[in-house]
Amino acid sequence: MRSLGLSAVVQISLMAGLAGLLWPERIMPVFAVLMYPWVPTRRTLWIHSLGAVALSLLLFLTLWVRPV
Repeated sequence: MRSLGLSAVVQISLMAGLAGLLWPERIMPVFAVLMYPWVPTRRTLWIHSLGAVALSLLLFLTLWVRPV
């Protein structure tokens, strides 16, 4: 039960990263709102999606290695 919050963060991060990689045209309006002063491009969306997937992998490894 202690790791439920970290598990949820891992799932949300993985979901956001994969959605950005698989459906960039659907995520672009959300990304435009989040990065208001800057113009979102496919490259920035791709880089942020890869970062979200890498973050979810890092958090999963933290969850897996950490003793309960």
